[in-house]
Amino acid sequence: MDKRELALLFQQRLRSLFDRSTESQSAFADAIGIDRSALSQLLSGKTARLPRVETLLSIAERHQVSLDWLLGISQDEGLMGALLPSLEIETSDDEGAGLLIKWHAEATGSKIRYVPARIPDLLRTSEVIAYEASEAHQSAANQVAGTAFRLDYNREPGTDMESCMPLQTLEAFATGQGIWQGLPASTRRAQLLHMAGLVDDLYPSFRLFLFDGRERFSIPYTVFGSLRAAVFAGRMYLVLHNRDSVRMMQRHFDDLVRDTKVHAHEVSAYIRGLQVG
Repeated sequence: MDKRELALLFQQRLRSLFDRSTESQSAFADAIGIDRSALSQLLSGKTARLPRVETLLSIAERHQVSLDWLLGISQDEGLMGALLPSLEIETSDDEGAGLLIKWHAEATGSKIRYVPARIPDLLRTSEVIAYEASEAHQSAANQVAGTAFRLDYNREPGTDMESCMPLQTLEAFATGQGIWQGLPASTRRAQLLHMAGLVDDLYPSFRLFLFDGRERFSIPYTVFGSLRAAVFAGRMYLVLHNRDSVRMMQRHFDDLVRDTKVHAHEVSAYIRGLQVG
């Protein structure tokens, strides 16, 4: 699901909270710490805009809904009270590479569940990393280092990682749609072959599942065993430490796997069968 679709989902849920509140726009906006014009833009749905993390937290706390419901992880509104004490915002100067290395290391021996924003990091080629980093004005070197770490990590004995993503993401990549519109077909073809080869090589310690993004939705996140769940939010992470919150994220991931359309042992063949446009 692209940014516009995610923003639309957030706008719909914000609208439902506003309608239930019976407050004026000014009062509603003031209560969550933004001005009326900012609220009007968020409610309009005319732009693919999401609020700052601080605003998301304020909305969730003020209206007693779970952050996962507000961001589309769950259909259950839940309660924010149990979530807030365990929630932290983590950032780093290296675009998260250091945090992810630390969290993976701490979760050694535990099962890691991973919903990527695009192609799973450990499966990307350096050419694709460079292209995506350039478009986002990020450091390709940091991302290459992070990919190398994740790949080495998954080759260690006892590693257990599952990743689940929409099959439409791979279809869009193969045909050069969306953010990959300017990526040459030869680079996309090489990426898919590289990805298929690694999926075979790492199986079964790394298992990739593909679900239908038209039927299910998920924002990108990683669950590191029972220690923490980290929701990717651009240049920062929303990190949950509370055991019940982590279990909730585990259940959401397991639901994605249950709705899989292409199972882990079939993914390599599926990738090789994609037509590069």
